Amino acid sequence: MSIRMPFAQKGRWTMNTAVVYIVISVAGGAVGQILLKKGMGTLGPLTLSFSRLGEVLWRMGTNPYVLAGLAIYVTGTVFWLAALSRVDLSYAYPFASLSYVVMLVAAWLLFKENLSLLRLAGTAVVFLGVLLISRS
Repeated sequence: MSIRMPFAQKGRWTMNTAVVYIVISVAGGAVGQILLKKGMGTLGPLTLSFSRLGEVLWRMGTNPYVLAGLAIYVTGTVFWLAALSRVDLSYAYPFASLSYVVMLVAAWLLFKENLSLLRLAGTAVVFLGVLLISRS
């Protein structure tokens, strides 16, 4: 008869593997979102209406950036699910907010979006929160 230990007590190997999975998930989510933004940018502003829904979905579904973005995003989700099988949700979930940091930098570098001091400060607070949780 074996005793099942809670996720957080399974050991260092499980925790390290979970952190790697979480980082891959965050990276996959970020790259996927970047590709989705690039793809949607090539389509221009879309309006969702019932009469044009088929056309809009077709344009999205045949855009190579959108397809690649979705594929990478789904891959990141698979790694996220693997991480959740190893650690507590309350430990893993704050790491997902690292995507805010990655996306802030990517939006600035790739899409030339403006970064206000308030956005930078908010992202720094998120990053600090993840650091604190990772130490727990």
